[in-house]
Amino acid sequence: MSTSEALATDGLLALAHQLTEQSGFGRARTLSRLAGGKNNQVYRVDIEAGTPLVLKRYFSDPRDGRDRLSAEWNFLERAWQDGVRAIPQPLARDADAQAALYRFVAGRKLDASELKAGHIDAAADFVLAINARRHADLPAASDACFSISDHLELVERRLLRLAALDSLAPHAAEAERFVFTMLRPSWDGVRELAVREALARGLDLHRTLSEAECWLSPSDFGFHNVLETDDGHLTFLDFEYAGRDDPAKLVVDFFCQPEVPVPLSYLDRFVTRLLPDEAAQARCRLLLDVARVKWACILLNDFLPVGAARRAFADASEREARCAAQLEKAKAKLAEIRI
Repeated sequence: MSTSEALATDGLLALAHQLTEQSGFGRARTLSRLAGGKNNQVYRVDIEAGTPLVLKRYFSDPRDGRDRLSAEWNFLERAWQDGVRAIPQPLARDADAQAALYRFVAGRKLDASELKAGHIDAAADFVLAINARRHADLPAASDACFSISDHLELVERRLLRLAALDSLAPHAAEAERFVFTMLRPSWDGVRELAVREALARGLDLHRTLSEAECWLSPSDFGFHNVLETDDGHLTFLDFEYAGRDDPAKLVVDFFCQPEVPVPLSYLDRFVTRLLPDEAAQARCRLLLDVARVKWACILLNDFLPVGAARRAFADASEREARCAAQLEKAKAKLAEIRI
C-alpha cells in the first residue's frame, strides 16, 4: 500500500470511528472494501464488539446535481420508521463527508437464472410495503416522470447528452456510430409508436399524475440490488435515486434493468399485483419500449465525462474493457424493442 493510500485509509477509518461512536457502537477497528457499488464506495466496518456495519461514501461532482446521500438516507429512514425491515437500517451520516453508516446485511447476489415467481412476489411486496403510507413530503425521484410526455422528454434529453461523447473514451467512434445510426433512428420509431398507441388508448400525453397516483419509488430497482439470505429472505439495497415517481416507470425499469434481467413472462403478474388501475397498467405496456431506449442511453454513460468520473470513483478498473462491455449491453438492450 502506498503512503497516499495509507493516509486515505486512515482518514476513512477515522470517519468510520466518528460514525460508529455517534450511533452508539463504540470504536471502529478495521475497514475492508466491498465489491459492487457503481456510484459509491462501500466498506465493511468491524467494530470492537458486535456484528459488523457498513460505511458508504457517495459520489459527488458539481457536474452532477444529485444528492445521493440525502436521497438514500431519507428513503431508508422513512421506510424503517414505517416498519419496513427488508432494508439496511440507517444508523448515522455525515453530510460534509458524503458518507453514512448502515447495518451490515449478510447474503448473496441472485443470478437471473435463479429468479422464480416467489422472488417477483417479494419485490412486489416490498414496493407495496414502502407505499403503505403516502409520503408527499419526500422529493421527486431522480429523473422522475409525472406524465407520458415526461417519459418521452427524458429519453430526448439523454439522447441529446450522448451527442457530446468524450472523444478520448475507448471505442468512442464506435459508440458515436451506434448513437447516430441505430439508437436515434430506433428512438424516432419508438416515440412515434408510443404517441400513436397513447392516442388510440385515449391516454392524454400531457396529463400530470395526481399526488394519489404517484408512488414512492426505489428508482434503480431490480435484483442487481438485492441480497438473499440463507433462509431465502430478500434485502433490498441502493436507493440513491429514490423518491416520488410514476409507478409505471418503476415497473418498466424493473423489467429493463440489464444486470439481472427479469423475464417478461412475469410482467403481467407484477403489474397486476401493484396496479389494479387499468390506465396505469396500460401506461406500463405503452412505456416498455420507451424505457428500453432510455436504458440503452444509460448504458452509454461511461462515454460521458461525468459518467466516467463516477465510475472511476467507485471502481478504478480498466476503462477500455468497461466501455466495450457497456456498448455491447446497449446494443443488446436496443435489440429488445418491438420495432
